[in-house]
Amino acid sequence: MTQGYFAEPSPARAALEVPARAMTIGAHPDDAEFGAGGTLARWTAAGCEVVMLIVTDGSKGTWDHALDPNELTQIRRQEQQRAADVIGAAEPVMLDHRDGELEYTMALREELCLWIRRLRPNVVLTHDPWRRYMLHPDHRVTGWAAIDGVVAARDHLFFPDQLDGSLVEHRPDALLLWATDQPDHWEDISATFDQKVEALLCHSSQGATTMEDAHESAEHRREFSDRLHNWATQQGKPVGLEAAETFKVIRP
Repeated sequence: MTQGYFAEPSPARAALEVPARAMTIGAHPDDAEFGAGGTLARWTAAGCEVVMLIVTDGSKGTWDHALDPNELTQIRRQEQQRAADVIGAAEPVMLDHRDGELEYTMALREELCLWIRRLRPNVVLTHDPWRRYMLHPDHRVTGWAAIDGVVAARDHLFFPDQLDGSLVEHRPDALLLWATDQPDHWEDISATFDQKVEALLCHSSQGATTMEDAHESAEHRREFSDRLHNWATQQGKPVGLEAAETFKVIRP
């Protein structure tokens, strides 16, 4: 086994100590709930302060031709607040970049760096931009910008104009990437799986696009919950957990 900086990751890690503060950086409303909703609910119940930052306005997340994008933006903002309440998170931070048109820029990296320095999370959770065949461009861009924002936030010579005495550099203890091809960290969500489902169902505008019409009937809701439970069960099997969310861990 290679040693030092290039050491191979251990095959399974114990659950992280519940952080004092955690921050999610998701491309759209509902992304963090899909990727880490059960973990976040467990952490908030244990006293963790969670802030969910959403990069885009979610204005393209519908198949309804009659729904105006501006109206959808407001709907999704309200849905995100309700989901945060279910999880026990603070008021969400909505950056309102245009959905589906997100581009990687230094300005976006600087913006995320600023929020990391402001919120000072012990753990940052976001999309894994290395995931094979990641289809949605906003997910790829958000993952890269979040990772690069973590690197920038920790070192004082990145964006020094942000550091005015009241704001200083910040290095999170861990970066957790959800929807990863190569997980090396498992979080037990057996006690908070139902909260994850409830938080996702707050995003009723997404029922037709990502939730199998769960908003339409009790049967559809049950089918959606069963699909999620089957997924969580499969995620937990390698480490003997009843239900789990999986992540790639990077120590920045």
